[in-house]
This record gives sequence, structure tokens and C-alpha cells, in this order.
Amino acid sequence: MLTPKVLNISKIVRRNIGIMAPCMQKASDPIQQLFLDKIREYKSKSSGGKLVDPSPEIQKELKSDLERLSTQFGGGPGVDMTKFPQFKFEDPKIEYDIISKN
Repeated sequence: MLTPKVLNISKIVRRNIGIMAPCMQKASDPIQQLFLDKIREYKSKSSGGKLVDPSPEIQKELKSDLERLSTQFGGGPGVDMTKFPQFKFEDPKIEYDIISKN
């Protein structure tokens, strides 16, 4: 039978191996390093929420799609489609009939 002291040591060793495994696997793999470099490059190019390296055809297609969507969903010239819509709820007019009982 294992003593509690031996069980505690095995837990500590198991935990340390689990923590150190990612540290020991640095980006020594060239494919993994290339992948990380491309992600960093893409992140630096995509700042501002714009397309990365768009061609003129892609920009024209994007503009036409945005115009089509804006007219389809109630937009138009001078309407800010990025603004959250404002709703106005009016209470219905209720007529009260007073019935008097004699």
C-alpha cells in the first residue's frame, strides 16, 4: 500500500510535467513558426477592420453588396446603418366605458 507521502509526491511530479510541457515545446517546428509569423503579419495588416490586400474587383463587389443590403433593409442616402435603431412604442388608446349600476 502506498503511503500518503508517496501519493503527494506523484501528484506534484504529474502537475509539474503538465505545466512544463508547453514551455518545452517552443516553436522549434519550422511549419509552426511560419504559421505564427503569417498570423502576426495578417494581424498587423488587418488593423482598422478593413480588408487585407483587396483587389479593385473585390472592393467594387463589396461596395455593391453594401449598397444592395442598405436599400433592402431600409437604408438609403444619409442613413447611418451602423447606428442601432431607435424604437418608439406608444401605448394604445383605451376608451373606458363607465357603467353605473343603480
